[in-house]
Amino acid sequence: MKKTMKKVIFILLLLTVSVYALFLTYLHFFVPGGKDLSGEWTGGLDMTKQAAVTAFGWLQEVEAVSVSLEDMESYMQDLTIQVNLTLEQTVRSGGTFRCHVLPESYDACRQAAYEAFARAFREILAERLRMAGHEENTDMEDIENLVTETFGMSTVSYLKSCGPALLPSLEELQAKYDGGGVYDAAGGILTRQFDNAPSVTKTEGYIRKGSSLILFEKTDSDTSGHSSDDYPVIYTLKHSSNQ
Repeated sequence: MKKTMKKVIFILLLLTVSVYALFLTYLHFFVPGGKDLSGEWTGGLDMTKQAAVTAFGWLQEVEAVSVSLEDMESYMQDLTIQVNLTLEQTVRSGGTFRCHVLPESYDACRQAAYEAFARAFREILAERLRMAGHEENTDMEDIENLVTETFGMSTVSYLKSCGPALLPSLEELQAKYDGGGVYDAAGGILTRQFDNAPSVTKTEGYIRKGSSLILFEKTDSDTSGHSSDDYPVIYTLKHSSNQ
């Protein structure tokens, strides 16, 4: 009798442990938990490199001035455009999304880029004057006055009007990032299908760490044949509130 009871208890314990192990396995592999990406996220598109490269290319055409890409990068710092992304999980590994570029953030980033460009431009003009033997009146205020007298506008306004486009247009960025539709998140891959452009599928790798979500583009395919990596596609999205 005692042996029978011991066998029954052993079997019950074994079954309990097995069920518990199966439950933990289910939680680990099938319950979304940390895989749930629902929430309102904000992040930034890094425009620093593009602005520096564009400004550098334009300044290379200025004769007798030595300027490097590293020089331009030292002026262009932390140029980012805010992007808002809302994800709402409706099924185990997916749901709906909305994404848009913040226009006021774009305007602020563009202004900061041209102000940085203007600082570099004024210093280059001062260098050219010194090389020509004009050592006096080469401080930044004097150079700004010289630009205003010569072109009838400030250095920033002159570069905006006559210089290169340091950033892609807001319309270009909106065409690339704005929109909504459905998403699927599985195996570390976030796939978004846009309602306004059914032919476009954006596929990104993602890493969720607490209140941070890191997205990095894997492919960007369009059945019309258009595919682009012209703009930075690696960005970190900060959760607007803890979940």
